[in-house]
Parts: sequence; C-alpha cells; structure tokens
Amino acid sequence: MAGKNQKNVSDEIVKTINWPDKIFGAAVIILSILVFIIIAYPLWFVVIASISNSNLVNLGKVTIWPKDISFYGFQQVFQDARILTGYVNTLIYVVGGTILNMAVTMPAAYALSRRDFSTRNKIMFYFVFTMFFSGGLVPLYMTVSKLGLISTKTILIVYMAVNTYNLIIARTFIQNSIPDDLYEAAILDGCSHFTYFTKGVIPLSKAVISVLILYYAVYHWNDYFNALIFNSNSAHAPLQTVLREILLLNQAFASGNGGVQGGYAQSAADQVKYAIIIVSTLPILCVYPFIQKYFEKGVMIGAVKG
Repeated sequence: MAGKNQKNVSDEIVKTINWPDKIFGAAVIILSILVFIIIAYPLWFVVIASISNSNLVNLGKVTIWPKDISFYGFQQVFQDARILTGYVNTLIYVVGGTILNMAVTMPAAYALSRRDFSTRNKIMFYFVFTMFFSGGLVPLYMTVSKLGLISTKTILIVYMAVNTYNLIIARTFIQNSIPDDLYEAAILDGCSHFTYFTKGVIPLSKAVISVLILYYAVYHWNDYFNALIFNSNSAHAPLQTVLREILLLNQAFASGNGGVQGGYAQSAADQVKYAIIIVSTLPILCVYPFIQKYFEKGVMIGAVKG
C-alpha cells in the first residue's frame, strides 16, 4: 500500500514537472516558427516579385504567390553578355582574394597569439589603429596609381589582404582554444614553429577558418565600391558592378519615357531590380548552409577580443 502511494506521488511530481516543460517547449517552437516566417518571407517575396507583374506588386496584390508570371527581368539580366564576364571575374576575385586573405591572416594570428612574442601587443596596436584611422581615399588612390595597379585585376585581390577584425577573431581563437601544452609537446618532439603551425594549429582551427573564409568570400563577392574607384576597364568589372550598371540603365530607360510606354518600362525596371537581387545573392545563400555550424561558433569567438 505504501509503495502504491509513493508511486502515485511520483507520478504527480512527474506530471507537475512535465507540464511547464511542455508549455516552454511549445512556446519555443511557436516563437521559432514566427522568427522563421519573419526572416524567410522577405526572401520569398523577392522571388515571387521577380516573376510577377510589377504593377500588381506595387499595388500590394502579390503577397504569397506570383501573379501574371513573366520572366522578363531574368531575360534582361542573362541576355547581357557582361553577366558571364562579371561572374568569371568575381569568382577570380573571391577565390584569389580569399586564399590571399587566409594566407596572411592565419600566420599573423598565430604569431600574435604567442605569449613569448614580446612585441606582439605593439604590433597588434598598429593593426587596431587602422580600424579607427585611415589616410583617406585620395592618398589611397594616389598610392595605388603609383604602384601601377589601377584598372587591373590584381588590385581587387590584394587591396584587402587582411581584415583587422578577422585577425582578432583568429588570434583570440588560437590563444584561447589551443593549449600551450600542445606547443611544448611539439617543441620536445623537435617541431619548428612552421611545422607546429601547419600540422597542429591549422587542423585544430577548422571552425574559425571556415568562418573567416565565409567572411572574406562574402566581402569579395559583394565588393563593388573598390571596383568603381580603382577599375575603369569593363573587362575586369566584377558581377556587382555589372549588375549595378544594368539596374541604372533600366531605371534611366524607365524614367526617360512617358505615357503607357513609360509605365511599361518602369514595370520592366522593377522586375530587373528583383532579378538582380536574386542573381547577386543566390550563390552565397547556397553555400551558407554547409558552414552554418562553423559560422555560429565563429560569432561566439568574435565576441571575446582579449
């Protein structure tokens, strides 16, 4: 009898504990769904607006599904021969620039993370100084011009060889996540700094390396301002610059006509605008899910800048 009473009391306790947990779990699920809708709907709206009649979009009649479907915007974008050239150039800048960025950032981060490197704080000060002060655009342009890099592909690859914020992330990761005991053991085995860095630090830094590759690749993919400043050769123009020119051309065409034709041109320009958004962001959106777990860890690493 006593055992049965104890069992009933245990069941009541379990029920009492489970109900708050179930309510909390349901609330988390509902909140997650709402957040997902808030984030996903603007992306979905851009997709349906890019193939819908822009007049209906502007009137607010396109909400969930496309209406009066037309692929005119995508036809205008992909019929332009500059698109393929822009894609090829951008891939060159992304791949070449990211490789250079990682080749500079990771060794520098390793050197600055070494506590036995007596001048590391002074050198780090010079890196951090550039985050707050710069020489200005005119001196920068004059320097690039003196080096003979104006209107070349090289400048769009080497311009941002290292980002100070990314350097701080890598330095913090190496300093806080890789124990000094590992370095001491490697030294006892006869490893040099280079061997320890390539065979010890790099394999243990896959998380931060993935994050930095994403950061640098997105930077190079979205970079158009440097191309506008340092490049006047259309053959070297990246994708973002090409898409900007197409967008401006369609807007000028839309505003340069009147009456019904002007309305049709504005509708076409709006479709081109949405198509350009998709063309420019889709590759990054396809890559991001594969390194999302590393990205989340890298954000937490970046929150500590000691």
